[in-house]
Amino acid sequence: MKKSLYFLAYFILVFFVFGACGKEGPSANTEPPREKKVSYLIQGPVFTVDYNEIYEQPNWIAYQVRDIVKVADRGSMNFYLVDTVYTSNDADYYANQWDKGHMAPAGSFTDSYDNLYATFSYLNCALQRDELNRGEWAELEGQARTWAKTLGTIEVRIDLEFGDGHEVLTTGAHVPTAFYKTFRFGDGSTRCFYFPNTPTEGPWEDYEIDCP
Repeated sequence: MKKSLYFLAYFILVFFVFGACGKEGPSANTEPPREKKVSYLIQGPVFTVDYNEIYEQPNWIAYQVRDIVKVADRGSMNFYLVDTVYTSNDADYYANQWDKGHMAPAGSFTDSYDNLYATFSYLNCALQRDELNRGEWAELEGQARTWAKTLGTIEVRIDLEFGDGHEVLTTGAHVPTAFYKTFRFGDGSTRCFYFPNTPTEGPWEDYEIDCP
């Protein structure tokens, strides 16, 4: 009789232990992945971005160019992912003509390591033609820092254009067709530039347009 009770207790224990392991408890994560957002507004430490998770590119980015003293170098910094946002990634830029183009430029945030590191988020990265990124686009970024030394802090906004039939990479990221860049100075004046996302053919001054 005693042996039978021992066997009964054993089978009850096995049932509860292994049966419970085979079922999802209340803490099990059964929620499906959330839908991607066309417009995801994010306030970062050095820029504000409206991010398009469908295109895996920013819609627009805004930041300030200030007169700063450089204390930090890029060193081995590279772009990093943000867990909570669907962005582009290294695969989108592999073995092609597209650079990981900073929107808020690293060179404008070398006043601290943290500020510089913040610019390497993939939230601040766009598929940008290599000749443009390293040419007139970079030269205009440098000119903005020169302006800030004499004119004070400048408000900058970059709007990305995705024209009809724009390129979509096999990795899923969408390629911008152009970039609008607006500078607003302390006296209220503005200067605007329009860069097609193609190899550049002239100095940055040639890309200035009338502001809307």
